[in-house]
Amino acid sequence: MKSEYIIRSIEKLLYKAVAEFPAVVLTGPRQSGKTTVLKKVFEKTYRYVSMEMPDIRASANADPRGFLEAFSPPVIFDEIQFAPELLFYIKEHIDANRTEKGLFILTGSQNLLLMEKVTETLAGRAAMLHLMPLTKREALGEPETPLNWEIEEYAPDYKKLSFKDLWGHLTRGFYPELVANPDRDWTLWYGSYVQTYLERDVRTLRQIGDLNQFQSFVRVLAARSGQLLSLSEISRELGIAVNTIKHWISVLEASFQIIILRPYYANINKRLVKTPKVYFIDTGLLCYLCGLKDPEHAASGPMGGAIFETAVITEVYKTLVHRGVVPNLYFWRTSAGVEVDLIIDTGNGLIPLEVKHSSTPQPRMASSIKTIMNDLSDKINQGYVIHTGSSKLPLATRVMALPFSNL
Repeated sequence: MKSEYIIRSIEKLLYKAVAEFPAVVLTGPRQSGKTTVLKKVFEKTYRYVSMEMPDIRASANADPRGFLEAFSPPVIFDEIQFAPELLFYIKEHIDANRTEKGLFILTGSQNLLLMEKVTETLAGRAAMLHLMPLTKREALGEPETPLNWEIEEYAPDYKKLSFKDLWGHLTRGFYPELVANPDRDWTLWYGSYVQTYLERDVRTLRQIGDLNQFQSFVRVLAARSGQLLSLSEISRELGIAVNTIKHWISVLEASFQIIILRPYYANINKRLVKTPKVYFIDTGLLCYLCGLKDPEHAASGPMGGAIFETAVITEVYKTLVHRGVVPNLYFWRTSAGVEVDLIIDTGNGLIPLEVKHSSTPQPRMASSIKTIMNDLSDKINQGYVIHTGSSKLPLATRVMALPFSNL
């Protein structure tokens, strides 16, 4: 049985954006809930038009000015990438009504093509927002819960996650359709998702070539989620040129399937690794691509640490993105092998996070954070070790062990 609508943390930002900009562009991966949230938030104030329908698309392309008269603002044009020429006429309408706000809300899943057109036509006229799959806090009905280090005077009553529940969530993933329908066969859903993504999104992008080879590349990359991104290693394994691998990575990043985490650079007397790391945006898709169907197998197998690290980093990423914040996220790794999995640059300092696939936090787990605190003592006040258990306790001076449920 389908559950009720899941409240998204981006809702307040949407209200603010339509009050301040003539147009709002909402992008994100396919099935991240863009249409659902817009219909829910603006159901009484905006008309809804899907540009995916062939007759609608043909009408928009044949007579764009007449189309905008028929579907006058305020209006939501869903999947606007199917009628990109309409953007020029939307710009014309906005420029003729300069003082009006919230005229158009546009959505799209193919960020690469959509952003090219939006940049050409609506620069300065549109707020650019992104909706990712659900955060852990949204999935648990806590969309407004702050990140732990943002808490100053109170500690919210977080919903606890048992080890079994945690890995059930991570294996199943955070796409709204699967969270709202717990009885849905998630492996069949992801199989359809991947095929639709390949046939409807990737095929429209430039220079992809063999889709079967691209799908093999995606699976190979999934097995490296959380690792340093070695283009030459992937190239040798698949027999594909490095430049092709670079292009395909840019396609996955532009279509919101992966995020690239770059190393934090500091001018100190240490050799730092400069190679970025790659993470899939959703742990469920990651598990599907790696052939992991059972939560216990996912937790105890060789990918367990990478899956949990992916969950922590994408939770922070999605939480910030849904606020309209550009996430300044990095990792730290020296040539000697000292590594901190995530560094959040808040603008007022750095927050280091070390991720441990363990339910028993111990003081030795804080060693890397203590090292970076010594190296960057003027920028760091507090660090965290994120773990799979339920204990919140100090591990060292200014280093706290924090359960994923309390992140």
